[in-house]
Amino acid sequence: MSAVAPTGAVSTTVNPDGLTSARLAHRRSRIWVEKLIELILFGAASVSVFVTIGIVYVLVSESVSFFRHVSIWQFLTDTQWTPLFDDAHFGIMVLLSGTLTSSFVALSIAIPLGTIIAIYLSEFAPFKVREIAKPFLELLGGIPTIVYGYFALQFVTPLLQRIYPELPGFNILSAGLVMGIMIIPYVSSLSEDAMRAVPMSLREGSSAIRPQSTSWCRRHFPALHRPTSWGSRARSARR
Repeated sequence: MSAVAPTGAVSTTVNPDGLTSARLAHRRSRIWVEKLIELILFGAASVSVFVTIGIVYVLVSESVSFFRHVSIWQFLTDTQWTPLFDDAHFGIMVLLSGTLTSSFVALSIAIPLGTIIAIYLSEFAPFKVREIAKPFLELLGGIPTIVYGYFALQFVTPLLQRIYPELPGFNILSAGLVMGIMIIPYVSSLSEDAMRAVPMSLREGSSAIRPQSTSWCRRHFPALHRPTSWGSRARSARR
């Protein structure tokens, strides 16, 4: 069927069948494009799953091969880690104790300083100071760990050896101090976001009782911040 314009109007002819066919063709092409996009997204998601499965498989297979030559009791209780020596020892205890000790030193520095920085940026710092300091903290968190290691070895360790002359070149103290500096941005950023996420109604209510920011931080901040603070500490310890 075709429609003809009435007399006196510009003569135009419209073919409804042609319009319908064009719409159907456009709809089919759009469906194919959506299916292609869905397939690409599914493939991207599957890559992460397969990579995770591959990592787990390699770890399990290599662990089984390792424990065929070394007993689990020796691995857990031996106090030496010398896999390249003639008299090889594979004791994980020394590595585990060093990791826990350096992490304790780092968290002892990062958690108090990071929380104090977050309180200052959220409650006391002017807007311009906050806008300048926050990007610098984020930039500090993006520095590679090898740079921190070089800084600890070349600067922090000689500085500590002036105070403790018998301190060896490779020590846990300098590693823990620099690790604490490294994870301060994580603690401060997450804590500051948690403080600024407190509803304004709670802030106004606490200000009505105690109209000073120091009183609010001392009385109300710990209870409101506790759930998120543990998340920031866990993330910092993982780092």
